[in-house]
Amino acid sequence: MKKEFTIEVKGKDWEEALDKAFQKAVKNVKIDGFRKGKAPKEIFLKKYGKESLYLDAADIVLPDAYSKMLEEHKDEELVAQPDITLKSIDDKKVVFNFILTTRPEVKLGKYKGLKVKKEKVEATEDEINATIEQMRSRYAEVMPKENGTVEDGDTAIIDFEGFRNGKAFDGGKGENYSLKIGSHTFIPGFEEQLIGMKTGEEKEIEVTFPKDYHSEELKGKKATFKVKVNDVKTTVIPEIGKEFFEDLGMEGVDSLESLKEEIKTHILARKEVDSENKFIDALLDKVCEGLKVEIPEVMTEEEVSRILRQYEENLKMQGLTLQQFYQFTNSDEATLRDQMKEEANKRILARFALEEIAKAEKIEISDEEAEKEAEDLANKYQMKVEDFKTEFGGIEMVKYDMKMRKAIDVLKENN
Repeated sequence: MKKEFTIEVKGKDWEEALDKAFQKAVKNVKIDGFRKGKAPKEIFLKKYGKESLYLDAADIVLPDAYSKMLEEHKDEELVAQPDITLKSIDDKKVVFNFILTTRPEVKLGKYKGLKVKKEKVEATEDEINATIEQMRSRYAEVMPKENGTVEDGDTAIIDFEGFRNGKAFDGGKGENYSLKIGSHTFIPGFEEQLIGMKTGEEKEIEVTFPKDYHSEELKGKKATFKVKVNDVKTTVIPEIGKEFFEDLGMEGVDSLESLKEEIKTHILARKEVDSENKFIDALLDKVCEGLKVEIPEVMTEEEVSRILRQYEENLKMQGLTLQQFYQFTNSDEATLRDQMKEEANKRILARFALEEIAKAEKIEISDEEAEKEAEDLANKYQMKVEDFKTEFGGIEMVKYDMKMRKAIDVLKENN
């Protein structure tokens, strides 16, 4: 719901703002006959006009006008930043126009007895065994191979040089290069032809470069590589036994049975978190189906901006920028924002639903509860309490978060 509101600044307040704007502007001008920044006001106005001060003066009075607007509408729940425009301005006054977006009317449907099923979790023997194999692989060692014959999975230490029509080509030479057989990091067919070679053996290998190879000179062309195997190494995966358990360093794990139990506990814990999150999402989806509300466009856009910032942070953790993402995906910000609107509206509806449930259930959080929660969370994240509250958005945000979690508990308990 949108409301329009104007605030007028005039009289003494406006004159003082114009004077402050002059004091700021005169510092940066040089008028003949006066030192820089020392020209009298009447001389400055004669040269530049009072109009030159208007915008700076408007900037000076806007914070107070904004605060006054918020105070006059403190009982209304604003769901987005107000849209501010300069309606009119002259030497007598300035008028700001505020367009306020207030919380729309929300009608809550059924939120009890939803009969949403929660997924049961289990850790299968295959999952446990696969995890053990992954752990063994992490402790694998690459060691010299006794018989020195290259097999799939081995690492061959090779010298190589590539030739095209009898002439060596740029970038086709390497010495003591470690090549994992089966890694498919070389030209198709190269690694397979090394299989069966022995340490010290030399061989010529015929290959065809892929049609999409980066070099115009070589793409789709046949070439010959002269290869020498200097050494062969194999990956030795540790046996399950005392040494392996000691290497793991897991408390209480000293046998295959105890290792399986530990892994099973971890798998079940991870799956339980996933199951719980899916359960809550399903409950909220069900509640939102019966929710009647018209989401203001400005709320959607602000939520999209929030999601976009989160997305950008995730990309940074992967060493990418948004601009690089747009290049890789042949898209742009407008396209990405459009794709994010559905998720944004879903999040807004979920918040509306939980807020209405909190109202219906008369859920309130006391100052003492919120302070205790802030202290506990600060200790968990090893932060000072005041620093945590600042990062979290203040004690009111802590209260809001607690209220939303209690509303979720209502959904789960009454499912």
